[in-house]
Amino acid sequence: MANLFWKTKNGVRSLLSTPFKSEEEFEKTVFETSELLEDIFLLKRQIRGGAKPGIPDIIGLDSDGNVCILEMKNVSVDASIIPQVLQYAFWAETNPDSIKAMWLEHPNKPDDLVVTWEKLKIRILVIAPSILKSTLDIVDRITYPVDLIEVKRWVEGENQLLLVNKLEPDEKRNKVKPVSGLVTYDDAFYISNYNKESAEQFLKYCRDIGGLIKRKEWDLDTKFVQNYCGFKAGFFIAFGVKWMGTKTFAFFVKISEEEAKRFNIPMTKYESQWKEAVYTIIPGKTKSQDFVPIFEFAYGKLTGK
Repeated sequence: MANLFWKTKNGVRSLLSTPFKSEEEFEKTVFETSELLEDIFLLKRQIRGGAKPGIPDIIGLDSDGNVCILEMKNVSVDASIIPQVLQYAFWAETNPDSIKAMWLEHPNKPDDLVVTWEKLKIRILVIAPSILKSTLDIVDRITYPVDLIEVKRWVEGENQLLLVNKLEPDEKRNKVKPVSGLVTYDDAFYISNYNKESAEQFLKYCRDIGGLIKRKEWDLDTKFVQNYCGFKAGFFIAFGVKWMGTKTFAFFVKISEEEAKRFNIPMTKYESQWKEAVYTIIPGKTKSQDFVPIFEFAYGKLTGK
């Protein structure tokens, strides 16, 4: 059993590795700590033991409008899990009306989440305390995007420390994945799917922020998806630029509402579902440089730097 030693100015504390007692406790802990899932809105959690064969226990939608199939196991997982989640993905593709009904019935739908029901895209997430890395070999051979996420827990008194690790393929052994159905989010994609002038401005602001990050020497990667460009450290996003419609876009910053109010920057709204402050961008008037303090705060909060 592993121990985690936490060194503070008051000395060293030993945190005990504490496995989850049951799959129900594991699931409850993860979903009550929504930051671990970053951008997923939970639609439905089936009652355990009552799910029909081929139907996933947990269904969500991410901020890009993808249907998310979540499979959680409180045991070590290997490649044998893949055929099961592929059954769930097939069910989701062939039952879009069932998922749409869940969406329409939900009382607290995010206002900015747009789903193209006629062309649903499926994303699979496997979450477990331990996942055999050879599972990546199978994932590389299927067309669905699959996230393999390990969640481990350490406990010190009433406090819990959750370690989240997203398995990534080794670049040296990474094989070419099938490209059927995959989308490249480049300049041409945004120009063809959004207002042309707005898309050009959106890309300009994304590049402005990229340049700012480089000058500041912040350790952040750039992630372009359908509805936003995010700047992330590891698994989590610190801030980015998101579409609000076909012509409008905004900065978003992953901080609390109270933290956002500390800055002298007018906030358009606070999205509690995604835990982010939103600031509408007026091209030509909004200056990226004015947001450096709040970007820096979000970066420091995420990385501890």
